[in-house]
Amino acid sequence: MEIFTLNTWLIIVAFIVGYAFITLEHVTKINKATVALMMGIVCWAILFTTDFCLEGKNTSCFLEHLANISQVVLFLLGALAIVEIINIHHGFTIISQFINISSKRNLLWVIAILSFFLSSILDNLTTTIVMITLLSKLTPRSEDRLVVGGAIVIAANAGGAWTPIGDVTTTMLWIGGQVTAANVMMQLFLPSIACLIAALIPLTLSLKGSFATTHVQETQKLEPFGRGVLWLGVFVLVFVPVFKSITGLPPFMGVLFGVSLLWIVTDLVHRNFHDREHLRMPKALSRVDLSSTLFFLGILLCIDALDAAGILDHLALWFDNAVGNYTLIAIGIGLVSAVVDNVPLVAASIGMYDLTHFPTDSKFWQLIAYCAGTGGSILIIGSAAGVVYMGLEKVDFFWYIKRIGFAALVGYFAGIGVYLLI
Repeated sequence: MEIFTLNTWLIIVAFIVGYAFITLEHVTKINKATVALMMGIVCWAILFTTDFCLEGKNTSCFLEHLANISQVVLFLLGALAIVEIINIHHGFTIISQFINISSKRNLLWVIAILSFFLSSILDNLTTTIVMITLLSKLTPRSEDRLVVGGAIVIAANAGGAWTPIGDVTTTMLWIGGQVTAANVMMQLFLPSIACLIAALIPLTLSLKGSFATTHVQETQKLEPFGRGVLWLGVFVLVFVPVFKSITGLPPFMGVLFGVSLLWIVTDLVHRNFHDREHLRMPKALSRVDLSSTLFFLGILLCIDALDAAGILDHLALWFDNAVGNYTLIAIGIGLVSAVVDNVPLVAASIGMYDLTHFPTDSKFWQLIAYCAGTGGSILIIGSAAGVVYMGLEKVDFFWYIKRIGFAALVGYFAGIGVYLLI
């Protein structure tokens, strides 16, 4: 499809207008979830007025995109349900007792480092959900708590970039043969650490004093079987990549397996107690933030429409023709991933450059893995972690740019500098 056709321009305009309304939510008072859904539907409706798919099979192509989108949404719903069942059992109180830190700066570093390494084992999306929920138990809501939450987004994205299971883009490159697991971990660990440390320095300087004492630990006692639910919940989340490697099924199936296991266990232990209905899975599911999930669905629908229209492919080709330097192309892809989803950008890169052009474990693919993984932290809607953080903490788009964006940008380029040096 030619990028300068009328319908393609209409899709671009719909994206820009919708994007503007999302960023101005605090002014318009229109929920960003409904804007994102409308934006995604309008983009696909425009796309369906043309034969964008080969042989005119538009519905088949759309269903392929929807299958990929649904995997992410179901994964998010499952992870949120697991976190919520732990939450209603007050399981996070156990962990919060071990992180008894009132200093804002010390808490920032402890939470960020935990998020970094947890993300490398799980993934940046699940890590953000768990750590933001934990943070809300440690301290009352305040602007400085939101700064620590922003650090969680940066840490989760940096921690996910250096392992093949920590970020979906690194996973794509690993499965496609562009990188090998051992090499990408060895080459990107130090750049990812540098990204985190460099980003935390300006955030640390912006924090002073101590957090107000939270009453969560004082008033919340463990519900019956709370300790067991906590450790079982942590186990099923950590088991997700193992489940994938054993069965070959996509990650959302592992998360849903964890939800069903927790559902069975909590039903069994609470079935004989009528006063424990609030501790069962249906109650947890009713408390899941569907607004944030629908926002995420709308964003993914819109990005996939841009991808199906060939706009992202043309963007990648423009980089190739206008820039030429492949190091700068990788850096540019990372910066663009702050605005649009990194998955189709990496997919476009894989389609543009085959393994004869850049062999396995070449510098280009490693830089793509790092840049696409960490560049999304620069803007709040640039990564799944940022979108979830935006929904859970109700963070304003421009506030994130003001308080977190610069630090994320510093970390992004610091990691690139370390990679080029080594």
